Amino acid sequence: MRHTRLLNIVNRRKRVAVTELAQELEVSEVTIRKDLNLLEQKGLLRREHGFAAMIASDDIGNHLSFNYDWKRRIAHRAAETIHNGETVMIESGGCCALLAEELAGNRRDITIITNSAFIAGYIRKQPNAHVILLGGEYQNESQVMVGPMIQTCIRNFYVNKFFIGIDGWNQAGFMSNDLMRAEAARTMAEHAQQNIILTESAKFQQTGVVPLLPLERIASVYTDDQADRSSLNRMNSHGIHIYPVSSEH
Repeated sequence: MRHTRLLNIVNRRKRVAVTELAQELEVSEVTIRKDLNLLEQKGLLRREHGFAAMIASDDIGNHLSFNYDWKRRIAHRAAETIHNGETVMIESGGCCALLAEELAGNRRDITIITNSAFIAGYIRKQPNAHVILLGGEYQNESQVMVGPMIQTCIRNFYVNKFFIGIDGWNQAGFMSNDLMRAEAARTMAEHAQQNIILTESAKFQQTGVVPLLPLERIASVYTDDQADRSSLNRMNSHGIHIYPVSSEH
């Protein structure tokens, strides 16, 4: 909880002195420095001499740190459906990265197939996860693998669950802001029995740029309980199961 509060302060104010963080969070500066070391290792902020700073806005770590508590709750709820020994596919995104972390830390013999180099690096120190990183063209900002090679790499896999992040949605389906990422996700979705969306409800107020997957291809959505009723009704009408997490959970 302290890490969540710390991230919220840094994201709101962009750059904050260690002394100010210690005062606001009512802990010692030594404790704050330890917190900052851990959060920097996870790529959630940047340390400067005597300060904590928000990382560049186009970095996936920035997206992960924004609404971090919601993302963590959503990931935890989705992880409840996954059992020891299971193989899952996980696409890029903040909620997806935290899902991978939850599985790697609290499940045994989990295999994670992903096109996200960020996720592979994010959980690299966890001993319980086996990661298969799909090959392709490397996108530097999002740290994902995209392009035609994904089709070749995914050919021999088929899983029960594929977890996907989104950038928005419209009445036809879920959307992305990146054409090549959307193409990679669609390819991966063809090799899963259930396609599952993980997202904060704020994304339902955005449209995105390119189509990702139509509503008919989605089995369920894990989100927070702030989602607007009209969006949820539209999804329910297409047979999508909605799993909202509460801020009081």
